[in-house]
Amino acid sequence: MVVEGATSADALRDTTILARAAESFGYQRFWVAEHHNMPSVASTSPAVLMAHVAAHTERIKVGSGGVMLPNHAPFVIAEQFAMLEALHPGRVDLGIGRAPGTDQATAAALRRSPDDLGAEDFPRHLIDLMGMLGDRRSASGVWDRLRPTPVSTSSPSIVLLGSSGYSAQLAGLLGLPFAFAHHFDMGGVFQAVMLYREAFEPSPILDEPHLIVTANALAADTDEEAQFQAGPGRIMMLARQTGRFLPITSPDVAAQDPNLGLARTLPSTRVVGDPSFVIEQLVDLVHRTGADELMLSTVAFDVAARSRSLELIAGAWPSRAAAGAPA
Repeated sequence: MVVEGATSADALRDTTILARAAESFGYQRFWVAEHHNMPSVASTSPAVLMAHVAAHTERIKVGSGGVMLPNHAPFVIAEQFAMLEALHPGRVDLGIGRAPGTDQATAAALRRSPDDLGAEDFPRHLIDLMGMLGDRRSASGVWDRLRPTPVSTSSPSIVLLGSSGYSAQLAGLLGLPFAFAHHFDMGGVFQAVMLYREAFEPSPILDEPHLIVTANALAADTDEEAQFQAGPGRIMMLARQTGRFLPITSPDVAAQDPNLGLARTLPSTRVVGDPSFVIEQLVDLVHRTGADELMLSTVAFDVAARSRSLELIAGAWPSRAAAGAPA
């Protein structure tokens, strides 16, 4: 995220700082997104940013959240992630989405042809990509003539992303892990979870469903501080609902914004508060969805506030035995 008064280079530096912090707090994964032609987001090339983050960390898995497959030729993505896996074996997640992550004009510029933008091609392209990375679902395919190099001794973990029933069902039919974008504030998490589990068929990758649910969460030492740090994110969300993609303002500026009261009333799945409240809400989300993992999206102006939130949540997270939740 590019905050007000900062540059994209600053945002990328902060992302690296946050990844190192997440690793030190014991988190399993750190994912970066793909967005184009958006001044408020500096993440346009997940593979490039992943390589940088992985090189500046030691253990944490690094992934795409996600690669928007309609924007790319599957062979290009296969080569990029074969390279990442060869450089950082066992640490690479390939999260794949079927939305372009941008407007149609920008998507057409990325693919060079508007004929390749149809979502109906997504399952075929996904199968091709999986096959080229080692998960071959038929006796023959594009992988017989296209082999990504460098050839690695392992394969990246492929996860299908989505915010709808379509992706949930496809992930189930293919026996892939599924990550639902609950932090998008679009609803539908329980229906998608049900469809994923009902459609699931065991695969070479999974014997049972594996569900990741994202959550927009911000914790601080006190509820008052958490609400203060959450102000910029709330103002940004209000702006986006009116088609404005603006940099995140400081919490001091957000506190003086005349629209802050309105922003606080918007329906949202956002969880903001002191550690005990945030943990209570996140554990409840785990119980209600049966999630195997939670992935946290933390929106705040300052990287120190984001890092502190991750630290507080990790430190207060209950054990599996106590809460029936993932470690």
